[in-house]
Amino acid sequence: MTRMRALAALALTGSVTLTACGGGGEAPGPAAAPASGKTFTLNVAADPGALDPQAAAGSILFALTQYAYDNLVSVAEDGTIQPQLAGAWTAEGTTLTFDIKSGITCADGAPFTARTVADNIAWVTDPDNKSPFLGPFVPAGTTASASGSKVTVTLPAPAPFALNAFSNLPMVCDAGLKNRASLKAATNGTGPYTLTEAVPSDHYTYQLREGYTWGPGGATTAEPGMPAKVVVKVVANETTAANQLLAGAANAVQITGADAARLAGAGLKSVGTQALIGEQWYNHADGRVTSDPAVRMALTRAVDFNQLQVAITSGKGGPATQLAVLAPTGCTGDAVTGSVPSFDAAAAGAALDAAGWAKGADGVRAKGGERLSVTLLYDGALGSAGSGAAELAVAAWKAIGVEAKAVQQNQTQLTGAVFGAGDWDVAWVPLNVSTPDQVMPFVSGPAAPKGTNFAAIDNADYLAAANRAMAATGKDGCADWFAAEQALYKAADMVPFANSVVPTFLKGAELSIVGSIVPTSIRMLG
Repeated sequence: MTRMRALAALALTGSVTLTACGGGGEAPGPAAAPASGKTFTLNVAADPGALDPQAAAGSILFALTQYAYDNLVSVAEDGTIQPQLAGAWTAEGTTLTFDIKSGITCADGAPFTARTVADNIAWVTDPDNKSPFLGPFVPAGTTASASGSKVTVTLPAPAPFALNAFSNLPMVCDAGLKNRASLKAATNGTGPYTLTEAVPSDHYTYQLREGYTWGPGGATTAEPGMPAKVVVKVVANETTAANQLLAGAANAVQITGADAARLAGAGLKSVGTQALIGEQWYNHADGRVTSDPAVRMALTRAVDFNQLQVAITSGKGGPATQLAVLAPTGCTGDAVTGSVPSFDAAAAGAALDAAGWAKGADGVRAKGGERLSVTLLYDGALGSAGSGAAELAVAAWKAIGVEAKAVQQNQTQLTGAVFGAGDWDVAWVPLNVSTPDQVMPFVSGPAAPKGTNFAAIDNADYLAAANRAMAATGKDGCADWFAAEQALYKAADMVPFANSVVPTFLKGAELSIVGSIVPTSIRMLG
């Protein structure tokens, strides 16, 4: 999935991020000159799976995609739209135009043209391809045409943050469009790097491209200090990853748990990214016990989300405030406080009694012969903090008569579970996006696997407010976006509960993060 920007949602956190756009900052590196010809090694918590950049939604895949693929435009840390493949653009009503730069080439030497852009959009909007980018970034019903160097994109309705959305759609070159299977273990894009080796669950190696001049804001690969190679290593254990960084076997590691204090104490610099790290989703699909609104409300009121927030962030985070938190955010405020049903275990039990979920001799509730049994899925990359928080939730649910257990999965497994067969009840899946319209396809519309609404949420009040917001211009719709979110919380359809600044620690390198690492910002230090 994040991942997740939305799918995008983004790796923003060690946990699943269904999208990956947003902001961070630039870490001030040591007083050392840039050193060219070096290898940059990045440790990630899980394997990205198949590498087709438009066919999956995990944040780790999205992070790797940035090395080999470009977007039409990019978003700078201050929120401004910058050129990338497109040198100029317009956005008026439902029509966007992009003027594609001349001289852009694919890694295989083929030219990249406006026709290629239109073909990318056509592939994503074809529902048979089941691209998770359809909806969050490219609205269903969008069409694109090419004439010369210009691409004209026609949206089915106005979209308040349309340019931000297209800054997250990676563009595949013609040969890859014609042979999608070739993209599972290789790359075919215009990006600053080309994949040269893929060893699943171990490492991925990228080689710098010479002559690349069309990066974000005009970035090139000729800058001193850009790494000649990028090696992405899969290191599931966070402590091991941190040890490799300290030993100089890695240059960058994102840390979500207790090892962050150890690395900071060793004097390592870091780039911090504000992210939604705790988000509780319920499976609303028919046949699941969580399709019962009374069950969802009880599961929500039975847990103390303040305690969960402290546990899952190791005491270093804060309460959630809204669904789109990645800087630069489209809207800023607090839609959560006062909207999530309050913690009251007695009221949770009473609600289940009233809904006919009666306790049996073993203390577990049942209704119509069905036991009230739920499984919580969470990402193992959250480490001991995630495990501790999951234990708190399970204990709280057991206390009100729910048969509950927690199952730890890696990012690929968790993404597959919620977007695939749908065999889950409760999941902690942080959806990290920067604009609220990118949330909409995840909480409304067709349910997975036909759509990205993986929890099968159907909330009329959310849709009414969100549709009003979609008709507004940019930030003018923020009040309605917050009203839409609050409708989800008040109904206990889903609950965001923890924010945290997630650090990426560095050694021997400096870089910028805008959602994920910006490849052209990496500088190796002497």
